[in-house]
Amino acid sequence: MSKTPQYHRVLLKCSGEALLGNQQYGIDVETVSRIAKDIRAAHDMGVEVCVVVGGGNIFRGISGTAKGMDRSSADYMGMLATVMNALALQNAIEAEGMDSRVLSAIPMSAVCEPYIRRRAERHLEKGRIVIFAAGTGNPYFTTDTAAALRAAEMKCDALLKGTNVDGVYDKDPRKHDDAERYETLSHLDVLARDLKVMDAAAISLARENKIPILVFSIQEEGAFARVLRKEGCFTEVVLGV
Repeated sequence: MSKTPQYHRVLLKCSGEALLGNQQYGIDVETVSRIAKDIRAAHDMGVEVCVVVGGGNIFRGISGTAKGMDRSSADYMGMLATVMNALALQNAIEAEGMDSRVLSAIPMSAVCEPYIRRRAERHLEKGRIVIFAAGTGNPYFTTDTAAALRAAEMKCDALLKGTNVDGVYDKDPRKHDDAERYETLSHLDVLARDLKVMDAAAISLARENKIPILVFSIQEEGAFARVLRKEGCFTEVVLGV
């Protein structure tokens, strides 16, 4: 495989749970710092990186709804959680010597910039790491859908989904020893087999905009840069296989 990155501009989707580390709740500073180092490795290769981070380590709108909360209110609370995670990630990224900007779909000018597409593109062109917060700014949409949307708007070459396992499996590898990892899938395969890669809206949006999705383990140090070089363990979701 080539030692050079295969993509010029990518979006990294990082779940809120990935920031937990060994904790049950909140943000583990060491884990966030390690993810920032991985982003630095990609940045040093000349790749333009933007990030969408979830909020499940603090609050999940779906879980709030299950407990009787209004869905819209619960989703807005989840969006605010992503802003907290984005600020933590920004701090870690800047500690690694990179410039970064947090752009929120819900305006809150005291802590970050509002999301404006052309402004975000300009930040990327200047070599800054752009972190998109607050999802799409609308209830009923997940941060997975926000990731696919921002990847399309930023004209990204690929969407990288960082998870707790090293790809897409036919069953949960943490529960089944005989689980098999897929090397390659199509977007339609993911939808037809109801594989838990991203939600259906995100997969459909990526397919419509011809954006490949690479699923890898964000828990493995250096995995982000390796996947950009098409090395290591990951599953690639492409238009047709």
